[in-house]
Amino acid sequence: MAHAENEVSINRPANDVYAFLADGLNNKLWRPAVKTVALASGEPGAQGAVYSQTLAGPGGRSIDGDYEIVAAQPGKRLDFQVIAGPARPTGSFTLDENDGRTTVRFSLDLRPKGFMKLMGSMITKTMESEVGQLGQLKSVLEKGPA
Repeated sequence: MAHAENEVSINRPANDVYAFLADGLNNKLWRPAVKTVALASGEPGAQGAVYSQTLAGPGGRSIDGDYEIVAAQPGKRLDFQVIAGPARPTGSFTLDENDGRTTVRFSLDLRPKGFMKLMGSMITKTMESEVGQLGQLKSVLEKGPA
């Protein structure tokens, strides 16, 4: 199984950070690979919500990256499952607030199948790059209101 994880401390309360992450429309603000994103179904940020995403893929190609929120605990945890595209990882954001600062842990897991098993190191690098974008999240959230 491929796994990647990163953590950052953000100078904002957990509920603010959670609200920003739960609204998938904010993905374009901190994840450079996201070209388009829209709420496809469900209530924004709620369990069962599906977001349709187009991502910049290898060689500049566009790839699907639609995902569904599978667990939502405001201020605490947000879990998702990618449901379209070549790779379909599961992911989670875990939040822990202390004195108005929030530690965010972003993890991704993927069980490669078929030919993807041969691309293990490339998949891991891509996942590490994705979780590495928490620095962008920190910058965006610390600039002002979410």
